[in-house]
Amino acid sequence: MSFEDICSERRVDREKIDKVKQHLIPGTATERLADTFKVLSDPTRLKIVFALLYGELCVCEIADIVEMSQSAVSHQLRKLKDHRLIKRRKSANMVYYSLDDDHIFKLLSQGVEHVQEDLSEPLKMPSLDSFK
Repeated sequence: MSFEDICSERRVDREKIDKVKQHLIPGTATERLADTFKVLSDPTRLKIVFALLYGELCVCEIADIVEMSQSAVSHQLRKLKDHRLIKRRKSANMVYYSLDDDHIFKLLSQGVEHVQEDLSEPLKMPSLDSFK
């Protein structure tokens, strides 16, 4: 711990603390949000979700995009589906995946906007209109 990161004396505004505590999200919601970010913190899963920004894809297509085996992709898709980030649709012998809803799109858009501040090349994102 660096001493630059801590107060040299302890002074708190009790009113401010109480106000903030009243507006914190409850424990269950905090856990679910943390789990969502944990799932998205894996680079492979993040690539899969970004691929799905452009529309519905089957497992074979996703495997080619992320350059992994279908079984490895299937394992990642299960995690994403379990956390309600993606959904699946079965059609005959094919299984297609898409983002669960536009909240996922918005979450990723905000993340891209944030990291883009430090990048020399802009990242390309589809528009929300093309997602729907």
